[in-house]
Amino acid sequence: MRIAVSGASGLIGTALTAELAAAGDDVVRLVRREARSGAEVSWDPSSGLDPATLTSIEAVVHLSGAPIAAKRWTPARKAELRASRITSTRTLATAMAAAAPLPRVLICGSAIGYYGDTGDLAVDESGQAGAGFLPDLVRDWEAAAEPAAAAGVRVACIRTGVVLAAEGGMLARLLLPFKLGLGAKIGSGSQYLSWISLTDEVRAIKFALDQNDISGPVNLTAPEPVTNAEFTKALAKVLGRPSLFSLPSPVLSAALGELASELLASARVVPAKLVHAGFSFRDPDIRTALTTIVAARRAG
Repeated sequence: MRIAVSGASGLIGTALTAELAAAGDDVVRLVRREARSGAEVSWDPSSGLDPATLTSIEAVVHLSGAPIAAKRWTPARKAELRASRITSTRTLATAMAAAAPLPRVLICGSAIGYYGDTGDLAVDESGQAGAGFLPDLVRDWEAAAEPAAAAGVRVACIRTGVVLAAEGGMLARLLLPFKLGLGAKIGSGSQYLSWISLTDEVRAIKFALDQNDISGPVNLTAPEPVTNAEFTKALAKVLGRPSLFSLPSPVLSAALGELASELLASARVVPAKLVHAGFSFRDPDIRTALTTIVAARRAG
């Protein structure tokens, strides 16, 4: 297929575009600067995209968005997070709806933040939206893809959990302190972490591209969520280091403000649609995932 990808330089986008190209797909990167080759299309996510630039594009994977956990959630930061997702999605979906011929599928980035704090309750794609900034953001983010769906494009909103990779994201930031024996659970450690390896994230996106019956919200999480304490113990064991510490909730709140509430929240999310559609996880459990990732990092 000829596939356009936004956010192609990010953690997921970099891995995805490499896999698509290796599989023989023709990848076109949507870039915010001037295009430098026929493999790039320049766009401004805030103001529009010429539908003509999508001519011959069969599928779009939209992964753009400012990092959720990179900074404190000031009012300005919240506005940036919303604009980088909602406005860009609406811009892209509107251009797709007006393109001729019509692209057949849009895989739109989303997040399990939709469900809010689920406590010990396991939720799948039928779960209701939670309350708070993130659930509101994700709800509006997914709704922004409606112009494409209304035009007849198959739209799948991939509600991604915490992506585990040595190259970036949460795990990359934790490897050094854990190697130094400074690994710590967060708060009580009883809150659930819904995660997915980068390998399975990319495989699941490719799976969703190819499966014509997959649409709407799709949870991209491993089938076995773990508590923060279980994750901490597993990572320490894989690295052969102790994990003796705990980061109290008040300390985290003082350092991160409102953002801390998301790190302390429990998200027990399961991938019902993927499992029902026959997707097979390469890294189904946390020990397998961490062992594979750490071994690959050492080998590299």
